[in-house]
Formats: sequence, C-alpha cells, structure tokens
Amino acid sequence: MQEGRALADRQINRDLLHTIFTHPKWQWGLIAFFGIIVLGAMCAAGYMFNRGLGVSGLNRPVMWGFFITNFVFWIGISHAGVMLSAILRLSKAEWRRPATRAAEVLTVFSLMTAMLMPLIHAGRPWRVFYWVFPFDWARGVYPNVRSALIWDPSAVFTYLTSSTLFVYIALLPDLAVIRDRSTGIRRQIYSVLALGWRGNPRQWKLQIIAGVLLSALILPVFVSVHSIVSFDFSMAIAVKSWHSTIFPPYFVIGAVHSGVAAVVIVMAVMRWLYGWQEYIRPEHFDALGRLLVVVATGWFFFFVLEFFFGLYSLEADEIAVKDFLSAQAPWSWWFITFVGTTYFIPVGMWLFKGVRRNPGLMIIACISVNIGMWLERFLIIVPGLAQKQVMNFTYFTYAPSVVEVVIVIGTFALVCMLMLLFAKVFPLIPLYDIKEGEIARDEIQIGRRKVPAVLREE
Repeated sequence: MQEGRALADRQINRDLLHTIFTHPKWQWGLIAFFGIIVLGAMCAAGYMFNRGLGVSGLNRPVMWGFFITNFVFWIGISHAGVMLSAILRLSKAEWRRPATRAAEVLTVFSLMTAMLMPLIHAGRPWRVFYWVFPFDWARGVYPNVRSALIWDPSAVFTYLTSSTLFVYIALLPDLAVIRDRSTGIRRQIYSVLALGWRGNPRQWKLQIIAGVLLSALILPVFVSVHSIVSFDFSMAIAVKSWHSTIFPPYFVIGAVHSGVAAVVIVMAVMRWLYGWQEYIRPEHFDALGRLLVVVATGWFFFFVLEFFFGLYSLEADEIAVKDFLSAQAPWSWWFITFVGTTYFIPVGMWLFKGVRRNPGLMIIACISVNIGMWLERFLIIVPGLAQKQVMNFTYFTYAPSVVEVVIVIGTFALVCMLMLLFAKVFPLIPLYDIKEGEIARDEIQIGRRKVPAVLREE
C-alpha cells in the first residue's frame, strides 16, 4: 500500500511540475503575445501622462469612466481567492483542492492590477501620494481620513498583504518538492524560498495552523474591501443616485459572483493547456456550477432590491437614472445585455448538469458573467454622473477614447501574462492538497469495502 502511494505521489509531482521543468514554445509565445499588449497599454498610458487626461473620454460631469469601472471590476475578481480558499478551507469542502491555488494567485494579480487603475486615472500618478498619505508635517497637511478614497488604499493593501501571505504559506511544501528535484542555482533559489521546509510533524502542524488562522482573519478583510469600494459611491455627496444603503452587500455578492466565474475560466484553460484532465475533473466544474447558481441568485436578489429602492425613494436623480437606463437607447440595450449576461443566460445554462460538467460550456457561461459584471460597474458609474442635477449645459454623454480602451485591454493581458509566468516558477495546482485528497479518497474506498453492501445501501 505504501509503495503504491509513493508511486502515485511521484506521478502527481511529474504531472503538476512539468510546467516548471519543461519549456514548450507555445507557452513563451503566449507570454510574448500578452507582453506586447501590455507594452501597448503602457505606451498609451505614457501618452496620456504626457498629453493630459484630455486624450481620454472623461469630461464634466462624467469624471469617472473606464478606468474606475475597471478598478471596481478587478477588485471584484480578487474575491475569488477568499471564497474558494478561505471559506471552503474552513468548511472542509473536498472539491476545492484543484482550484485553491489558481484562485489565490488570481486574487493577488487582480489586486495589483486594480491598484494601477486609480494611479492611471489620476493622470499625474506621482501626485497621488501627496493626497493619500501624510506629506507636509511642518504645515500639518494631512489627507481627509473621512473620505472613502483614503480608506481604499488601506483596505486594498491590507487585503493584498494577507492574500500574498496566504499564497506563500500554502506554497512552502511545494517549494520544497521543487527544491529537491532541482540542481544548481535553481536549487539554491528554491532552498531560500522554501525556508528550510523538511516536512516534519512540527512544520506541518504550524503550516496547518497558519493556514486556518489566515483563512479566518482574511474573512473580515474580504467583506470590508468591497464594502469600502461601494462607499466610494454611496458617500459621494454630489451624486444622489448612488446614495443606497444596499450597496455594500450588493457589491460583495457581485464580487464573489464575478470572482468565482473567473476562477472557473482559469481552471478550464489550465486543464486544456497543461493536460490536467485527471486533476481538474467534471465533478469539480459541477460543484462550482452549483455554487455559482446560489451566488448568482443572491446577487440578483440584491440587484432587484437596489433597483426598486431607487424608485421607492422618489428622488429626482434616482428616477432620472432609472428612466435613462430603461427607456433611452443605447443605455437601455446595455442594461438588458447586462442583466441577461449576468444572470439569466449563465444560470439558465447551469441548471443543466450536462452544462456544469462540460468545461467548454462553463467557459462560455462564466465569460458571460464577467461581461455582465463589467457592464454593471459601468452602468452604475456613468449614468449616475451624467444625470446628476447640474446645469443643463454641462450635460455630457461619455464615450471612451482609444487610449482608455487600449489600457483596459492591457489590464486583462497583464493578468493573463502574470498567471503564465507564475506557472513557469510555481505549481498552479497545490501538490500536497492533491496528495492529501487522494489519501482521503483511498481511505474512504477502503472503509467502504469493509462495510457490507446491505449496510452501505441503508
């Protein structure tokens, strides 16, 4: 039995570490492709810094557009790591095992990408630090700590730090495996990264305790981050259509919806690119699909509440925005597209088991979700600013410029490139989690063989 287990462990190591020890040309080709797109986005951002925000589509009164929409979107994607790793780890859900690492890494890269958006949106990023952090001690010039725009950096940096620790602690056993299979300078680098991990009982005990503690401690941060992002809107005095008390839970459940959908896309692409059909199986997609049905229905409930709360308030700004979205083209078409792609199309697909167990169809449904969730953030920001009560001659219809579109596309390419680079250095599926799951499955099967068939049926 022990010999068979050792052979299985060696096979798992070979299968899940071949992305590190082999160098297929297609992988470097994809990294180069995404790198070129990122370089184009950097050039577009540099051009905007040089010429000013006038080259974007931003203007009075629509001062927020694609950049802030993208900021909120990527913050939402980052919630996948906590949902799939922290919550499911604490609930001991066995099917989470192949998805945890990808979800955690996607969290870190999404947060990093999200934080770029306010810097780019500022037009002069070097001035951001002047207003966000205490600068002039002599004259007593401090940031306004009552502003949600000041709370954002604190919450996001806390979330980024805790998520990075979460990833690194879970990586330690895998780093030791890579160290033992490496030679030369690579072995020295992984020896430093592994922090002397030898897999003795004391180290495993500390690693498990640290994982559980971080899972529990990160949960309030997870809730607070997107709640604070929603405060960016609900605490804006000038835009009355954003004054909704339902925004914090509405934003949080929407973030989980888009984040888990993004993890499904990453898992399906990993399965196809690296040939991990034995580790990312149809039952994993089935479980994630069932989870997404529940999350999507929760999101739709809060969406309906937010929509009707706006009408019930009878505020002129709220009525104007709702009329703008429901009756005026092309906004009404965008609104219908947003609701359909976020809820009705994907949930209608996930209700069928055959769809949930099909990675290709799951990709289509989850891409639909993230298109809808991006549109949701856009339809919260732009119509609210365009229809706020200002003088009629200042009304303005926002239209994004080529510069904004290139930068937004560049953020998606950046996350894809970082995920591929991570896969070249670290395993995207946790080795020890898969091995632990295989041992648990073997024990269950042995236990079932010991129980008479009559009793098993009962």
